[in-house]
Amino acid sequence: MQDYQYCFGKNKEMMSGLYQKAEEQFKNRLPFVLYSKPGETDVIGIFQKDASLHFTTDFKEEGFVLAPFHGEQFVLLPKEKSDVFTEAYTRIAIENNNTVFGADVAAKENFEQLVQNGVDAICKGNFKKVVLSRKETVSLENVTPFELFKKLLSAYPTAFKYCFFHPEIGMWLGATPEQLLKASGDRIKTVALAGTQVYHEGEIKWEIKEQEEQEFVTEFILEGLEDYAAEKNSFKPYTFRAGNIVHIKTDIEARLHDRQDLEKIIKMLHPTPAVCGLPKEASKKFILENEGYDREYYSGFLGELNRDFAKDKPENSDLFVNLRCMKLQNGKANLYIGCGITKDSIPEKEFIETVNKSLTLKNILG
Repeated sequence: MQDYQYCFGKNKEMMSGLYQKAEEQFKNRLPFVLYSKPGETDVIGIFQKDASLHFTTDFKEEGFVLAPFHGEQFVLLPKEKSDVFTEAYTRIAIENNNTVFGADVAAKENFEQLVQNGVDAICKGNFKKVVLSRKETVSLENVTPFELFKKLLSAYPTAFKYCFFHPEIGMWLGATPEQLLKASGDRIKTVALAGTQVYHEGEIKWEIKEQEEQEFVTEFILEGLEDYAAEKNSFKPYTFRAGNIVHIKTDIEARLHDRQDLEKIIKMLHPTPAVCGLPKEASKKFILENEGYDREYYSGFLGELNRDFAKDKPENSDLFVNLRCMKLQNGKANLYIGCGITKDSIPEKEFIETVNKSLTLKNILG
């Protein structure tokens, strides 16, 4: 049994109706999700009426979906079994977290060896690219999931922010910059995202390794859409900022032959090359055999399935890759961070990249 004891209710008079509902739901061990889309100023709350663990079977259901990195059990908070509320929020000032998080020497050595093993496998021709990750655990003191979620809302307005709870799964929070798929009728949008740098003023320059990584992702998506798209188009790559880091991003749009192919397209995209590698099956096999821990829902996907809840419109899906996320457990936060490995990767630099990515979440802890 996981420990979900948090000190709620200290400032109940300052809590909104939506957060009070979430607190009540949590205390009753009932599933819920709070989330806000990129660029929006509303928080949507979906509160399941029972504690059952539901799954989508054919992606034709309406609700909120949470999918793992590996496996076919895609968790669903069904619309017909849930209450839905929407509430506007105001961004708050976020104090800089001056806490120094020291790098664990053993974790650094282990990850750098993992990266070297990945580079060796690429040089042997096993695959072109693999995305390797690690889990880092940080202690939490006197902070609730809802306080962390509010910080995410204010700190990362261009990301998809969420707080998800199910008694069978645990408490997950995140602020992901990457869209998996946006669908409206027979029209879909997706992105190819790769490369990472710490944001700085002035021109952002990308190395050949990062540009190649971006091309791998874009080509994979366009080739995968070939059988399903009546027309498709990709746009010029550009630098995209997500908090304190930047990525290379390419927007991709398509019109489908048949909207009923949505399930096939989701499964074609997931897991994306940005979280797994290329070819998909070979790189995924390497990850499962070598990373040494269970990613669970990190690098899976989540979001609205067949319903835009803010506008109450059917046949609209808005799904995101579950990056920059953490699982709260036993007074600690498990952070999940990874990076794309190619033949030119340098283990020491890749570890530094994971440290930079971890700041997205570390900046709102404490």
